[in-house]
Amino acid sequence: MHRHGTGDQKSLKTVRRAARSHPDSAVIVCGCLAQREAEAIARMDGVKLVLGVQRRGEVVSLLEQALAEGRTINAVAPLRAIPFEALSVSRHEGRTRATMKIQEGCDRFCSYCIIPYVRGPVRSMPLENVRAEARLLAEAGYREIVVTGIHLASYGRGTGESLIDAISAVHDTPGVARVRLGSLEPGIVTPSFARALGCMPGLAQQFHLSLQSGSASVLKRMHRRYTPEQYLEACALLRESMPRCAVTTDVIAGFPGETEEEFAETQAFLCSAQLARLHVFPYSRRSGTVADRLPGQLTEAEKHARAQALIATGRELEAAFVARQRGQVVRVLFETEPEEGMLEGYSGAYVRVRAEGDSALLGAIRDVRITETEGALATGCII
Repeated sequence: MHRHGTGDQKSLKTVRRAARSHPDSAVIVCGCLAQREAEAIARMDGVKLVLGVQRRGEVVSLLEQALAEGRTINAVAPLRAIPFEALSVSRHEGRTRATMKIQEGCDRFCSYCIIPYVRGPVRSMPLENVRAEARLLAEAGYREIVVTGIHLASYGRGTGESLIDAISAVHDTPGVARVRLGSLEPGIVTPSFARALGCMPGLAQQFHLSLQSGSASVLKRMHRRYTPEQYLEACALLRESMPRCAVTTDVIAGFPGETEEEFAETQAFLCSAQLARLHVFPYSRRSGTVADRLPGQLTEAEKHARAQALIATGRELEAAFVARQRGQVVRVLFETEPEEGMLEGYSGAYVRVRAEGDSALLGAIRDVRITETEGALATGCII
């Protein structure tokens, strides 16, 4: 088995713990790690089925076969020109928001990422299936649908369809009150793309635009296909069409060779871009990737320290963005009742909002005027 990063180690530890804690149960392992390390995982105690990233819809029948034959089944196959695997989910955690994956695979080969090696080629859910899935979720009572993919910007490649086509199909589905997008790449944000999004009243105006680093030299080592300047241009286009939108992002702390100067460039860039929220990850080595072989690997302590600094910056940026909501009227989808008579939900910009209201409004979208903010939380009155 290859040397693993922290995430892989945690996954393997979870598999072992599940087998020890439930010795009479069958352990099923699927996903990227299983795709890459199928044979080794199949030899682990308690594991009865290894699936990887294909044939997940056959999990019940394959497990029944494994139990009937008294052996472990390794169902992982090489990734070739495989079709999009539709895994419809009729029930999601919570009662208001559902996730719909419309795209699979990636061929960008960022230097730190294992996904292109284990998720297969780019493939998309056919547009008619997108419409059908959106109808099913709306009929099940979900008010917000989050449209996601491994590399969402690649949706429709080779089919003649576009990501805007898919977003529009979900947006125009009766019963769908709000559509939110998963992670996007800066390169997809053209003037026409931003204008098309701005014409959809039910689109949540929060856009997760992947960054990873604000340093041009680090982005080049990461094999990211944009510069900090191009990232800012994408932000500007979105804000031109939707002035109140939130741009959120993810950042990797402690990429191999990252100097103090490059880290400072990232810190400064995050502030200049006026981002609304950061998801920060310390760099984790992945065997088989280009970045794993780069010189200048930082220590875990260095990566942790830089991640903590970025998290602190993220808190400040988020608080500043939320503070700018004061006095504004926002559309809130109420999801929970943290205490009697007090409702909580999220605005289109994904600001957490509290307001007094009856529990009958759970699952409803209402206008709320923001009166106070504290950190990442906004408080207001339903109008």
